[in-house]
Amino acid sequence: MRNFVLAVLVTAAATCGYAQQWEFGGIGGGAFLNSANVSGSAGSATAGFQQGGAFGAFLGQNMSSRFAGEIRYEFMQSNLELKSGGSSATFSGVAHAVHYDFLYHTNRRNSPVQFFVAVGGGMKIFDGTGKEAAYQPLSQFGYFTKTQTLKPMVDFGGGMRVMLSKHLFLRAEIRDFLTAFPTQVLTPAPGVKYPSLLHDIVPMAGLSYAFGPVAAAQPANADLNQGQK
Repeated sequence: MRNFVLAVLVTAAATCGYAQQWEFGGIGGGAFLNSANVSGSAGSATAGFQQGGAFGAFLGQNMSSRFAGEIRYEFMQSNLELKSGGSSATFSGVAHAVHYDFLYHTNRRNSPVQFFVAVGGGMKIFDGTGKEAAYQPLSQFGYFTKTQTLKPMVDFGGGMRVMLSKHLFLRAEIRDFLTAFPTQVLTPAPGVKYPSLLHDIVPMAGLSYAFGPVAAAQPANADLNQGQK
């Protein structure tokens, strides 16, 4: 997994070397995954993942004044959880997301503040890292497994990018990482059905550094003033 991520980032770096401007940065925040109400002959429960931290890095290419492309990697703490009545059971887990996104900025690149929308796709790897036991509480609803599974992923969201200096930017964003529910890691018990989709809502903030020609920041009404001339 680590070798794959490194290879993707190196390839992206070589590709971006031909761009007029590119940037890299780090980002962090939290991951909030949806839980599902499940039921079976033993009653009902909630199956899903606990919220946890999210940290990542990205390498992007500004292809025009409004369009950009980014290769991204995120690491997320995603502990598994089953809850029913006053009882709960948890199992340590993490996830890795590798994806490429297209970004559209509502303002030009030389604007001091840019709002953007993003859509892309890639893969997400779910990894159960806890210690399996002969007896697991709430096993009538599901089983935690120390295994790894890869799921295709679609992601979308938006945010803002603020110019702090000629090359330094502050970014704040929120993404939805959409995958199939990883039933290989959290396996439903016989007679219990889990949902087909899993949403991972991830708000993040970070800093990025831009290389290559960077136009000086202009007032927000610069485009309007130019149109009136």
